[in-house]
Amino acid sequence: MAITGDGSQVVSLPAEAARWAQEVQAPPGAGNLPGSASGVFVGRMHELAELKTLLTDVGEAAVTQVTRTRAIHGLGGIGKTTLALHYAHTYRHDYTLVWWITAETTEQIVTSLAALAMRLCPQWATTTGVQERAAWAILWLQWHPGWLLIFDNVEHPADLRHYLGALPDGHHLATSRKAAGWHAVAPTMRLGLLDAAASTDLLCTLALGQERIPTPQQRRQAQALAAELGYLPLALEQAGAYLYETGTDLGDYPALLGRVLDTATEGIDPERTIARIWQHTLAAVETRNPLAVAVLNALAWLAPDGIPRSLLTPLAPEPVALDKALGVLHAYNMISFTADRQSVSVHRLVQTVLRTDATLRSDSNNYVRGRAEAEQAVRQALPSPPDGPQPEPSAPWERLLPHVLALAESTPSNAPATTETAHIYDQAAQYLYRQGRDAHTIPLHKAALAQREQVLGDTHPDTLASRNNLALAYESAGDLGRAIPLYEATLTQYEQILGDTHPHTLASRNNLALAYESAGDLGRAIPLHEATLTQYEQILGDTHPHTLASRNNLALAYESAGDLGRAIPLHEATLAQREQVLGDTHPDTLASRNNLALAYESAGDLGRAIPLYEATLTQYEQVLGDTHPDTLASRNNLALAYRAAGDLGRAIPLYEATLAQREQVLGDTHPDTLASRNNLALAYESAGDLGRAIPLYEATLTQYEQILGDTHPHTLASRNNLALAYESAGDLGRAIPLHEATLTQYEQILGDTHPHTLASRNNLALAYESAGDLGRAIPLHEATLAQREQVLGDTHPDTLASRNNLALAYESAGDLGRAIPLHEATLAQREQVLGDTHPDTLASRNNLALAYRAAGDLGRATPGENVSAKIVQLVEEAGPYLSAAVSTYGAAVLNRAQDVAVNAGADATAGLGQQILQAVWRRWDEAGQSEWERVVSETAEEQDEFYTAAVLGRLLRRALRDDAELRAELSAMLPTLAAGSVTVTASGERSIAAQHIGTAITGDGHTAPRL
Repeated sequence: MAITGDGSQVVSLPAEAARWAQEVQAPPGAGNLPGSASGVFVGRMHELAELKTLLTDVGEAAVTQVTRTRAIHGLGGIGKTTLALHYAHTYRHDYTLVWWITAETTEQIVTSLAALAMRLCPQWATTTGVQERAAWAILWLQWHPGWLLIFDNVEHPADLRHYLGALPDGHHLATSRKAAGWHAVAPTMRLGLLDAAASTDLLCTLALGQERIPTPQQRRQAQALAAELGYLPLALEQAGAYLYETGTDLGDYPALLGRVLDTATEGIDPERTIARIWQHTLAAVETRNPLAVAVLNALAWLAPDGIPRSLLTPLAPEPVALDKALGVLHAYNMISFTADRQSVSVHRLVQTVLRTDATLRSDSNNYVRGRAEAEQAVRQALPSPPDGPQPEPSAPWERLLPHVLALAESTPSNAPATTETAHIYDQAAQYLYRQGRDAHTIPLHKAALAQREQVLGDTHPDTLASRNNLALAYESAGDLGRAIPLYEATLTQYEQILGDTHPHTLASRNNLALAYESAGDLGRAIPLHEATLTQYEQILGDTHPHTLASRNNLALAYESAGDLGRAIPLHEATLAQREQVLGDTHPDTLASRNNLALAYESAGDLGRAIPLYEATLTQYEQVLGDTHPDTLASRNNLALAYRAAGDLGRAIPLYEATLAQREQVLGDTHPDTLASRNNLALAYESAGDLGRAIPLYEATLTQYEQILGDTHPHTLASRNNLALAYESAGDLGRAIPLHEATLTQYEQILGDTHPHTLASRNNLALAYESAGDLGRAIPLHEATLAQREQVLGDTHPDTLASRNNLALAYESAGDLGRAIPLHEATLAQREQVLGDTHPDTLASRNNLALAYRAAGDLGRATPGENVSAKIVQLVEEAGPYLSAAVSTYGAAVLNRAQDVAVNAGADATAGLGQQILQAVWRRWDEAGQSEWERVVSETAEEQDEFYTAAVLGRLLRRALRDDAELRAELSAMLPTLAAGSVTVTASGERSIAAQHIGTAITGDGHTAPRL
């Protein structure tokens, strides 16, 4: 007597057949494995060892039965069958028999067992039916222990319960797509995806052949493709076979992905492609729960990970129905739950298969499957838009953003367009803009524009606003090559549709002028700003807020051109009008005040700049609060001014405080936070603390590369700054290659004559000069000067800096015949453009005197006016140190013992100030010393640094007038004058966000802060 394979009936076997079941021995290595183990097998050795341990673990009888049964479950294509097959081949000689059973249905299980009887006892099995043969196989397995049965692709775990109970003396290994239903049958081992390294190795081996070593580029392409395939083994195998057979480049496969997932090349079973396997799974899912397939089709259009269950609520008539649908999908491993089960994930290739299949089967008038449901779910989940600025990340938005972006990037070409969908993208883009992440809004603006073009037409005002916003996003990303043509086309359409003087046309014109300015094309920017301002004055009136914004932007453009003679009066006029029209504390008024302070600083007038910065910061704190982004920007700008004044004792703590607040308010990777980090590194560098500056520069550059991309202008500026810091540390081996790489990228991204490109070229020339390579430095200085004369004009401050640097290079080469005339011309122009006492003018005067001295012309090297200039320069440089010393040590500063050593920062600044004061004090007679003591005591009581600097500056000027030795001693003390008193100008965007807080008018009439 024997029981049939599925346990449904008892079969009576002939005595002879029963005897054969006891006596027949399986030949050595007997089995029916469906393939060899000679193929590539990587990344699963740990799972293979774990499976061996689980199956061979020895314990009590009841435990042994359980531990010798294992079920491997996972997503179709995850490699369950491959792992089971490899296990069987690896350990087949440990078993008396290894038998592979196709187990999707009970009928298939019975048929596979019947085949065992045909293999071992053909003389009887050929004469009987399937049920009898299966019963005989069960009997044989009971008589002969030590076998391995592999049940492949089990659909219903309960189908195995009879076999596990009837056959305890061997190992059972099952594979299944289903995660549920095993708890009462067998312990399970969930098989996950391959890791990135194993996936890359497998793909390279399959695509290129085992004998070929991939190039670095091919390995990078394989890494990217493996990630695109989601590290799914069957997809990797299918892709590798296709690439090997067709010779397709690894980098070209992603573009073919949707079309080749159902393609079987040589060696791939047509029924074992990714698309075909999952079609079988979906058919099974739909049989059990049709809603589950509808939910999965909607999931196909969202991001693969972190999909909130709450987002899926509109997809089901009630929560229970949604729970059941998700349960079925999870049971078939089509989705996975997070630990808290509040979010789900779906493999990205499942999404690709569903989207491709849905697109192919849709008609031109209807949504593809799941797309409308996905859009509806996202639309209903949109958080309410904030009323005002919202720098803090919003948890609901952060959860939803990946899914909005996924919708935007996966829009089918034949999907219906709606303004409601465009609104989804606009809302998400607005949130990112408020976060300072507007460079990341490009896919959203592109999708919104495409929707509006289809629904409203190419020239509808809303379509034009979308086009303007996309241009603005390109500009924010530093992609001026696409931004400017789009701005130009949008402006042309505004002029045609709304007229030349419509407010939206004027806003579009303003934005184009700002883009030209960003590109360094001031020749087109300034006339366009001037024309726009004239039209605003005519159409909206002289004091309309948009007119004032346009006036502000024109002043900023003049400032960019180095034309401070026109910029400062225009800033002053704009500020006065904003105070009258908007009030003294309106944010736009505060922005104008900030911009005027910045213009004063650019003119070297720190005496007016710093008090204005301080007053503006106080008002920002009162009006907007201590941590508002504009308040933080104002604090950053005040720190920049302190650094420009040499007052690092106040600059560095303010930079550090601003950085800490930006990290708390805006987050660690917000562009403004990165700018603060850059500026703090710059302050450390200015203090000579390269031990803190260089690591901070390096960390900031890494974050810029990750957040904004490798070629964003801010990333390039950060790279430039790091190269300059290496140069300051004397590490020319790292500085020069980094300067060269940065210059190449500036040329590619911004063009050969952009001001930032010219600054980078100037900095590379200075680095060559520092390395003593005048053969490369001088031609590069000459080329940079010629380009700056053409692009920026003959008297722009950067042009004058280039002229100064070229003169110094000629001097270093011993060519005083060319150096001295160039120094003389530079000094004359700086006196005319910047004024007689501007720091750059004083530097030029000093450099010329040194050149005269080098030529042996002492009569011209030290005339009275040059001594006066030298005194002015010394007093200017010493002022911050004197103020810091009195502030730190009070009236005792003159008699206090000097510190043996001081650290960089506040202590170093105060310590140097004390040294200067005591050096001057010691050279005076008793009456003079008494006067110094009285003045120092008074200034210490006042506790006003500007009063201190002014009063002590007058005394110091008097002391220096007739004391050449004291002038020499102070020159040696002051860090900026100590190195031979030669001043060179390393230009470039050292402070990435000196932050004009102006206004740029967007196409929809909103105003956006120009930071």
